[in-house]
Order: sequence, then C-alpha cells, then structure tokens
Amino acid sequence: MNGTLTPLRAWLLMLPLLVIMLSVIGWPFVDTLRLSFTDARLVGTGGEYVGLENYRRLFASDAFWRAFRITTVFAVVSVLLEMVLGVLVALLLFQDFRGRNILRALLILPWALPTVVNALLWRLIYNPEYGALNALLLQSGLMEEYRSWLGDPGSALAALIVADAWKNFPLVALISLAALHAVPQAIRAAAIVDGANAFARFRYVILPYLAGPLMVAMVLRTIEAFKVFDIIWVMTRGGPANSTRTLSILVYQEAFSFQRAGSGASLALIITLAVTLLAVAYVAMIRRAAGGKF
Repeated sequence: MNGTLTPLRAWLLMLPLLVIMLSVIGWPFVDTLRLSFTDARLVGTGGEYVGLENYRRLFASDAFWRAFRITTVFAVVSVLLEMVLGVLVALLLFQDFRGRNILRALLILPWALPTVVNALLWRLIYNPEYGALNALLLQSGLMEEYRSWLGDPGSALAALIVADAWKNFPLVALISLAALHAVPQAIRAAAIVDGANAFARFRYVILPYLAGPLMVAMVLRTIEAFKVFDIIWVMTRGGPANSTRTLSILVYQEAFSFQRAGSGASLALIITLAVTLLAVAYVAMIRRAAGGKF
C-alpha cells in the first residue's frame, strides 16, 4: 500500500468526524428548520404547519428590525473599537522598554476572563450607587451626580460596547503584535533613512503586513459580535426598554419567555443565514489576500 491519499481514503478518514458533525449539528439544524414552519409553543413539540407565516410575521415586526439595528450597531462599533485599540496597544508593546514582557503577559488577562465574569465585573463598575465609573467621574469633576449607566436607554448600549471591546481587544492586539514581528527590520531601517515620519512608516511599511491578520481578526470578531448573547443577557437582559435587545436576545425571548418556539426557530435560522454570509465573505477575503491560493 503506497502513501497516496486517494479521495476514497480521504472520505473514510473524515467519516468519524462527519458522523459526529451530522449528529451534533445536522440533526438540530434540520429539527429547527422543521420547527420554523410550525406554530409550536414549546421546543420539542409538534405544532401545526403554518408555512412561511413565522418569517412573514418577523419581517413585518418592528421588534425584529429594531433588534437587527441594535445588533448591527453593537457589532460594528465594538469591532471598530477593538481594532483601533488592538493596533495601538500592539504598536506600544512592540517598542523596547523595561517591563514590556510583563505588560504583554498581562494583556491576555481580559481576553482569558470568562464572559460571565467580565459582565459581572462591568456591572459593578457601572453600578449607579457604588460603581467605580461614577466615583471616578464625580471626583474628577466631570459629573455632578451618580448615573445609572445600564438603566438609561441612552447609555446602556454604549456601556455594553465598552465592556465587550475591553474583553476582546487583546485578541486583536496579540494578532497585530505577531504580525509586527514579521515586518523585516531592513525595510524599517530603509524607511527611517529615507526620512519617513512615524505615520508614513505605519501607512506604507507596517500596515501592509498587518492587513491580512487584521482582516481575519475583524471578520471573526464581527461574526462573534453579531450573534452576541451572554454579555448582554448578564448585564441588561436586553433592557432597559429593549434598548439593548439584540437578535440573539430576541430569539431567547421568543422561544422561551413568550413560548413561541416556531417563531424563535425561524429567527434563529435568520441569524444562522446572516452569520453564514459573513463566513462566506471571510473566506472570500482570505482568498483575495492570499492571491487565490487559499
């Protein structure tokens, strides 16, 4: 037997993984698809077949489109903050100074925290009675009285975005830091000799090496942010006045709080389709960055 990997042998090697994936992913997906065409009240029940009524009702619902807008704002703004903070911190930690290795080690701590722990931590920071943020702003003279950051519809979403960005920007920073080490020192030295300032060196020397890794980080983080649930559920449960209710929160409420399992299943499939489109865009962007070799 030679070492050539034939298509048949490749499929046989992948067969155990395919069986597991079909069991863990395939069957729940098929059952959710079936459930989305019914008026089932509870998950796991039959319900009457209603065709596309659940989808029609969702697309005609103001609650759906509001949740979609909130989800989009959350994803775009949080990922943008993470990208900017991540690159800036990476550029700082790439410099040679005493204590750099300690700071690099500490950088991973926010990302390593479980999301629930991170959410509880920021709930304490935002607490309207004894929160650290209110105390800091009050003592610095920037605010005259304590504020309920998570209880105000005007600030709740922004507070959640800050909490999510704080947890996830280290991932972008670590990816950027690794990419910075790939920039040839000779090119850096040549740019300095040619008189390029710091911005020009970043724009024309460093950024081309960061573009590929940052693109991967951006798309992966966008996918995660678009289906966010845990941090919002722990901190606000979608409130106040549904100002932080994302699509994932709406799925939970439809399926379990309001006991409309059919409607919840159809909404879950819409989110799955949106995330799949983002994943397809991710693959296309990676292939373009790799010159079509991926």
